Amino acid sequence: VIGIFSAYMLYDLKRILDGGETNYISATLALYLDLFNVFQGLLMLLGIFGGERD
Repeated sequence: VIGIFSAYMLYDLKRILDGGETNYISATLALYLDLFNVFQGLLMLLGIFGGERD
C-alpha cells in the first residue's frame, strides 16, 4: 500500500512540476490524499507490528 501511494505521489508531483495540471486545487487535493494514504499505511504497518501489551 505504501509503495503504491508513493508511486502515485511521485506521478502527481511530476505532473504538477511539468505543467500538465492546470487546476491547482485538484492537484493539491490529489497530492494531499496521496500523502494521507502513505501516512495511514505507515500507521497500519506500525500498528500490526506493535502488538498488544498485556
